[in-house]
Formats: sequence, structure tokens, C-alpha cells
Amino acid sequence: MKIYTLHKKQNLPISIDEAWEFLSSPKNLKTITPDYMGFHILSGADRPMFPGQIIQYIVTPVLGIKTKWVTEITHVKDKEYFVDEQRFGPYALWHHKHFIKPIEGGVEMEDIVDYKLPMGILGQMMHPILVKPKLEEIFNYRTKKLEALFGTY
Repeated sequence: MKIYTLHKKQNLPISIDEAWEFLSSPKNLKTITPDYMGFHILSGADRPMFPGQIIQYIVTPVLGIKTKWVTEITHVKDKEYFVDEQRFGPYALWHHKHFIKPIEGGVEMEDIVDYKLPMGILGQMMHPILVKPKLEEIFNYRTKKLEALFGTY
């Protein structure tokens, strides 16, 4: 059983309050997701984030194949971190930790995603060819989009 980790950090010249307000709102996920992914929230984004919140959405990650994804917000510590975990979707495991902390002149955002692919050895073979490059592309898009919205550090 192979578990992969994606680890990203980004600094932005905004306050902890601004960062938390934007990042902890499920509605803003569409803003920082590439348009080609066809991201559409079906339900669960109508309230401020809380532990136990279920968010359902549709994404089209590859080959135009629409995929329903259901995540649960499992942990929230106001203005510090939150965790989302896939309950139904394309991964055998998806555990995404979002941390923010104040730094001089702004905030540091850190994402740690632990994930496992389905389909055993076939999934592992697809990781370097398809999955890892796609995740890198999505997180690079997010970095650029956040800089466009809030400026560079």
C-alpha cells in the first residue's frame, strides 16, 4: 500500500483574518481551481466551515470524465488550520491539511496532502505519468491565482 504526499507552502502579503476568510470558505475553492476541471459545488458550502461539514461537488480532472467528490471537514481550528478528507471520489485515500500562520508582512500557507490511489499496482504505475503531474499543475495554478488575487510576498 503506497501512500503519497504532496507538500506546498506559499506566502501572501495579507492578514491572517483575510487568509482565513478566503481559504476557509468552500465557495472560494472554485476560484482557485482551473476552469478546465469543471468544478461545481452541489451542496454543503452554504455555511461557514465546521467539523463534520460534508461538501459535495463535481470535478472533471481528466479526459472530460465527470467525477462526484464528497469531502468532510474533519478538523477546524479558527485561523490556524482545517482538514478535509475524501469520503467518496477518485482516491482510495485523500487527507488534506491546510495550515496558515502569521509571518512578518503576511501569512504562510501550507498544504499537506496524503493520498493513495485505487487499483493497486496499476494506480501506482499511473502516479508518475498522470496523477502527480496533474496535482502539481492544479496546485501551481492555485499559487498563481492566489498571487493574482492578493499580490506576491
